[in-house]
Amino acid sequence: MTFGCFKKIKRYEKSILDIKKELKNKRNPKANALSVNMLPKMERVLIHSIHQITNKWNKNNVTRTQAYFDFYIQHPEIHWAFLGHMVSRNGGWNMTDLKGDLLTRLLSEKEQNNFYLFLERGNWLIFQDVYPQLLLYQQSVRMNRSLFHLLPFLNVSIFMEVVWKHFWEHGDRYLLAIATIINEQSYLEKRVIHHAHFKETVLDTLGFKLYDFLRFNHVIFPLYPHEETGKKPALIGDTLYHFGSLHERIMLGKRLYAVLFQQVSVLQDVLAWASRHPHTGSRADYWKDLFHSVNESAPGTVYRRRTKHCGRKKGAPRIYSPPLKYAWKNVDHSPAEKGDWFDDLSVIDYLVKDEKNTGGEIYEKYCKAMEKIELVIIAKKAIFLREE
Repeated sequence: MTFGCFKKIKRYEKSILDIKKELKNKRNPKANALSVNMLPKMERVLIHSIHQITNKWNKNNVTRTQAYFDFYIQHPEIHWAFLGHMVSRNGGWNMTDLKGDLLTRLLSEKEQNNFYLFLERGNWLIFQDVYPQLLLYQQSVRMNRSLFHLLPFLNVSIFMEVVWKHFWEHGDRYLLAIATIINEQSYLEKRVIHHAHFKETVLDTLGFKLYDFLRFNHVIFPLYPHEETGKKPALIGDTLYHFGSLHERIMLGKRLYAVLFQQVSVLQDVLAWASRHPHTGSRADYWKDLFHSVNESAPGTVYRRRTKHCGRKKGAPRIYSPPLKYAWKNVDHSPAEKGDWFDDLSVIDYLVKDEKNTGGEIYEKYCKAMEKIELVIIAKKAIFLREE
């Protein structure tokens, strides 16, 4: 895997130099040389338990999202767990959008199903890769000794084995979080983004290009400013413009981390909102005046504009946004493809802190995206009627 699109940085902090040195000395163990039977009984039992717990929570987007949150509450030093929770909420909202008022008017049922399977596969893959790492860390804390030598037996990249060991020794929360972003996005690259099936059924389709064009791919974090829980939450976040670019996805992850963790007050405000709103998959979780988990429109009703100036037009029904459990059934996934993505040391450039961080302004962009998609729906209907 090549990361040549990222500008080469010649000077690293000592921690990054240490990781680079360790990665140079590390060799990928051959898959057929790894066997859990090689391990002592206690470690074999632990590996089995980790697989069982991971499978228990890897049922659907709602269960995964809750598992990340629960872990973060127990281990707030693992920043990625809360970032993963908030991003996973957005993944669920994207899934239910496919069965909501807007996208059902633009995408065929086949396209909806293909898009869902694409999103669900990515969500499932990330969880089955990262959650075992979190559980192994949790057990290391309980036993007060590093167990990260077991990561290869969980099919986790050597890159993360080195980073976890470094975190255990030095406690660099930022570095671990960014490394996890790099790992998870790189892990998806061949398994989803460049997978022939998903390229054909999703990424290369007109429907996906329309979805990308409409900029309906914002990642939003609701929050209660100053923990004013009685009021409508504010929105912060960022936008992904080139879903197919690994570089862009990693950089988005870094920006989202900065939005969430660069100010303690912001983190506390987002956490206050998340604590009071269990994830259902419906956008009504954060905007009850504009979205509703029950369809308020009569079947066959012609769609008319419902939003204006970031609010609902007077008298207009709310936009239908169903909970995940009513939108989609659980999926039985085929096992994750084997193999370690790490083969290029230049990836460590992403570990360097960026000097400029985004402020997270997303509200106006998000509102304009909804207005744009409404106009496209109305235009499509008008063209269809003329053709009749």
